[in-house]
Amino acid sequence: MRFSENWLRTFVNPSLSSEALGHALTMAGLELEELEPAAPPFEKVVVAEVLSLVKHPDADRLNVCQVNAGGETLQIVCGASNVAAGLKVPCALVGAALPGGLAIKQAKLRGVESFGMLCSAKELGLAEEAQGLMVLPADAPVGQSIRQYLDLDDQLFTLKLTPNRSDCLSVLGIAREVSAITGTPLNVPQVGEIQAVCDKTLPVALEAPAACPRYAGRVIAGVNAKARTPDWMAQRLERSGLRAISPLVDVTNYVLLEMGQPLHAFDLAKIQGGITVRFAKEGERLALLNEQTVKLEADMLVIADQAGPLALAGIMGGAASAVGDATTDIFLESAFFAPGVIAGRSRRLGFGSDSSYRFERGVDFAATLKALDRATQLIVEICGGQPGPVAEAMAELPQREPVRLRVERVKRVLGIALDGKTIGDMLGRLGLAYGEQDGVFEITPPSYRFDLAIEEDFIEEVARLYGYDNVPAHPPKAATTMLPATESARSLSAVKRLLVDREYQEIVSYAFVDESWERDFAANADPVRLLNPIAAHMSVMRSTLVGGLVDILRANLNRKQARVRIFESGRCFAKAGGGFAQPNRIGGLCYGAAMPEQWGETARPVDFYDAKADVEALLWPAVARFEAAEHPAFHPGQSARVSLDGKAIGWVGVLHPRWRQAYDLPAAPAMFELDVEPLLQREKPVYQEVSKFPPVRRDLALVVREETAVQSLLDALQESLPETVVNLTLFDVYRGKGVDSDKKSLAFSVLLQDTRKTLTDEEVDAAMAHLVQVLTTRFDAKLRT
Repeated sequence: MRFSENWLRTFVNPSLSSEALGHALTMAGLELEELEPAAPPFEKVVVAEVLSLVKHPDADRLNVCQVNAGGETLQIVCGASNVAAGLKVPCALVGAALPGGLAIKQAKLRGVESFGMLCSAKELGLAEEAQGLMVLPADAPVGQSIRQYLDLDDQLFTLKLTPNRSDCLSVLGIAREVSAITGTPLNVPQVGEIQAVCDKTLPVALEAPAACPRYAGRVIAGVNAKARTPDWMAQRLERSGLRAISPLVDVTNYVLLEMGQPLHAFDLAKIQGGITVRFAKEGERLALLNEQTVKLEADMLVIADQAGPLALAGIMGGAASAVGDATTDIFLESAFFAPGVIAGRSRRLGFGSDSSYRFERGVDFAATLKALDRATQLIVEICGGQPGPVAEAMAELPQREPVRLRVERVKRVLGIALDGKTIGDMLGRLGLAYGEQDGVFEITPPSYRFDLAIEEDFIEEVARLYGYDNVPAHPPKAATTMLPATESARSLSAVKRLLVDREYQEIVSYAFVDESWERDFAANADPVRLLNPIAAHMSVMRSTLVGGLVDILRANLNRKQARVRIFESGRCFAKAGGGFAQPNRIGGLCYGAAMPEQWGETARPVDFYDAKADVEALLWPAVARFEAAEHPAFHPGQSARVSLDGKAIGWVGVLHPRWRQAYDLPAAPAMFELDVEPLLQREKPVYQEVSKFPPVRRDLALVVREETAVQSLLDALQESLPETVVNLTLFDVYRGKGVDSDKKSLAFSVLLQDTRKTLTDEEVDAAMAHLVQVLTTRFDAKLRT
């Protein structure tokens, strides 16, 4: 919510500076996101009138002007194309300092003295571009400071409101808060009763009363749609982020910002019959004011006449019934739409509006007619016209049930000793109607506060007005006990620390992802979809962490980070058995050089085995099994399923070349994704006797078929491993001279040791012969000579 401080101070004017006012709002729950001046600093710029001008004797594009700036007539050389006698413009006097460091001095331009400068809006920092001098109204007082005349010492507040505070989406709503916080009186613009001058009216009917419990409107005949929007109104609109369009549209926008009630003006001549509020019918389409034509759906509420839809209720008006310069009679509407009927519709259509933003959060249903009268008053003042009687249709409005607030409950929750009188004063400052008896308040929430429904809501209001800064901070007092820490489990934090020790950095990404990520990285054609996504590219729930890791890698590469190691832990989501599965997973990505640049290691890029080593380190002392398998995200030849105790727990691999190219990556990263639960389980340490006798190492070199997997050899050996073999490791793979092209040579290191005696050569030879027999029998392996 963006607004002008000077506009706010017409409602409530506390004796606080801009910064102090912003801090007070923030501490009351209305966070100040930005505070900026309405104009950059400059000085010695006044309103001036061009008395006369003649062409510069030595420059065709320059004029020598005689200017009245409130004192002696000044001679100023000007090159603006729109300068003319009688024009009133800003004039920077000699000694003025303009934005951008421009200092105005007495100077000669092509031999002609110039005592100042006539300014454009761009030169004053009031616009990005300007086609000439900034032309001021004819009644602008000559000699007055331009800062004072244009109210440029104003400050612009931008508040970051939470969705439950829809009552603060207006200057009036914020003024109510400031009045309650500071105790300053609230001055609300008075709107007298609008007398019907003409008898023109339009019948109104509700076919969807639950969706629109209140709809009101009136005809205003004989308006001048070409009238000029007053400067004060245009200025307040622009400082709130809206541009002035035409007086009829500007008035509706102004009341929206002032009171928080969206309004709409229809051209009466373009309405056939009466107004009906109903849901859209199948096949109906509507051309909107934003030049989009939308296909209406059955759950979309419309404002219609006999011919069809005129507007998308609570979101945007239709182009066919819009007001224009030729409009003479209008129908001005003010309504209350149920928030649930508006929420999500504009996002589904791919656009939003200030109206939908307010209606989907809830507007004051008791102010419908007040806003209509306020807009009518302004339209008649600016555009003239004759207002007709109000046509209104009403159904059952939301009920505001009384809520009990106990003084003792307030003390217990807040830890502050507040008496009933103090609490009553706070409730009164908030404008809440209440009764009190025996320490219990009965409060009826106002129509504009949809966030007040239970006792705790009112306790929060008391805390806000008391001041969070004033709540004493008491250190907790409680007995502490050391919780048991079992050796058979470890925390997720311990797992994360292991990754950090291996140079990974943790990231946190959204669980809402682009649907294309699910298709690409998980081959998931039916992801969990969000009913009300916060953005079009965040429409489904992730079933894998790969997409978020790749996205963060791209962000780092765009910022010239050549070596990236990142990980993330979080929930993934998938449909399962009529419900949803939400496994907790941890995933990592490594990209770039395997080691930081240095003299001690030869530079090489990360590969599959770097990621595999990280997975093994995470699982240690458990030993995982890696089986070649295909995964949609990974290279078909560099992808493995990770299993532990016969159960698949994740994947490790190198990103598929297709996705490396699609996501514009210079090289493919190595990645892994594992279920968290197996990582948290640890086997308790078991004592094993340390042998006092020396070990014996023998190497075993065998030639096997190329397609034979090393893991199958290791599995076969483990099944019938002699007791004296304490370690069996593959340490070399050879292909080349001396080995057939369809075969490979594998070299294993075999470590033998006994805890009771020193092994003899015969015992060692027998154990090695047994291993050779297993491999030659089952895999047709041959000893390499």
